[in-house]
This record gives sequence, C-alpha cells and structure tokens, in this order.
Amino acid sequence: MRYTRFMLDGKATLGVREDDRIRVVGTESLESLLARGIDLVEYGRMPGSVWVDPRDVTLLPPLSRPPKTFCIGLNYADHTAESVYEQPDYPTIFPRFHTSFVAHDAPIVRPRCSDSLDFEGELAVVIGKGGRHIAKEDALTCIAGYSVFNDGSVREYQFKSPQWTVGKNFDGTGGFGPDFVTADEIPPGGKGLHLQTRLNGEVVQSASTDDMLFDVATIISIISEAITLEPGDLIVTGTPSGIGWARKPRLLMKPGDVCEVSISQVGTLVNPIVDEQD
Repeated sequence: MRYTRFMLDGKATLGVREDDRIRVVGTESLESLLARGIDLVEYGRMPGSVWVDPRDVTLLPPLSRPPKTFCIGLNYADHTAESVYEQPDYPTIFPRFHTSFVAHDAPIVRPRCSDSLDFEGELAVVIGKGGRHIAKEDALTCIAGYSVFNDGSVREYQFKSPQWTVGKNFDGTGGFGPDFVTADEIPPGGKGLHLQTRLNGEVVQSASTDDMLFDVATIISIISEAITLEPGDLIVTGTPSGIGWARKPRLLMKPGDVCEVSISQVGTLVNPIVDEQD
C-alpha cells in the first residue's frame, strides 16, 4: 500500500496512490493510525469515492510530527572513508526535528547564514510497533513501512561542534517523501534496494542498501536498548559516499538546483533548491 499526504480543501488529507491517481481515505494522520494499532494494509483497502490527480494538489511529508526521528551517521563504509572520521563500531545517532521536513516537490531552503548546503540520499524507516529491548530477530516485525529522505546538511554548522544536531536541523532542509510504502511491498529490512542521488540530473550517489554497516534490524535493536520506540517513530538510515562536501572542488546545493533521491521500489523524491527569504 502506497500512502501519500496532501492538502485538500484546506485540510491535510491522507490518500492511497494507485497508478496515476490518489484515492482519498481520510484526514487522520499516519502517526495517529499507527498509534491506534490500525493495520495500514487493510485500512488502505477501504472503498473511497473521491479521487484526486497528484498534479492538482500540494503534497505534504508522509509524517507531519513523528514522535521521534533518529538519523544514523557513518553507516556506509565508503562514506566514512570520504569523511574526517574513523569508522565507529556503534551507530552514530542524532535527532531530526519535524520543522526541518519538506515534502516532495517543495523547495529545500539554503539558509542565509551559510552556503554549505549538501545532499544525503537515505532510506527512511517508519516504526509501527514499538517497545524497549527489541531483539534483532524480532526487529523487522516492528516496521510499518518505508520512505525516501534527503538529509540536507549545512556542513559549516554541522562541524562547528562535535554534535551535529544544528547542522542537520535547519528549517526546510530535510526532504521527505513522496510516499509511505507499507512494509509488505518492500524486501524485509529494505535489503537489496538501489539508492541513487542526482543533482541537476547528474548521478552523485549510487549504492545498495546491502552496503549498510548496521542493517535496519540492528539499528532498531540498538536504539531500543536505550530508548523506547513508539509507533510513528522515524529512522533515517544513513547515506553512501558521494556527498558534495567531500569532493574537490566541493559540489554544494545552490538556488536553481534540483536534487532527486531515488530508491528502488520506494520512490523518487524531488526537491528544488532556493535561498531563504527575508
């Protein structure tokens, strides 16, 4: 089942994408449905008589306010090798806040205080069934579905301190969408998916999710050792090599650029780049 969120008659609305149309299923958010324990595959099969053309509506991020968003850094060895860091033996975990999210086709915003806006294509995982001390062998049963994320990073601010939080959370820098795809449509744990990032049509990142150092099940298990996972929590699983900051000369996103992140079977997220306005 492929869910998408959009504005309809002034309200945030949830729909199921079918071919080139969206069937409206209601106004309750995915976070709320997950918190109530609703089976999203069954829920999406409910008949509906209202259909919209995705070209006629403004899309929204699949989740508006996840209870928590965890991002995983340095989760591909080739990306760590191009960075200034040693490869850690424990996941590098940092938060993202919902005010940084932007939808498919919405602009990613380069902040006025820095021109060091970089791209990071990543697989996003949505938790359906939470808990604490989740065993690795049980972790994949906790996944509700998947989406695409562009972890837009303001590198100048990311490296101002040992903690990356500020550089990873500028408003309007986290592309997210276009769809939430239920777990039954994706290989378990998102294994074997091809991830590709393109800047102005040029391929800048290309990898398999099999290259993750900490796979999805391991990430879920490790996070839950310390933090209770809740329905609707979002985990952004890391980026492969090819980031603009590591290139010579550097290749950073600027106004007028278009960044696309594609993940096989999940979708393609497209965001133009604009400057922050006064």
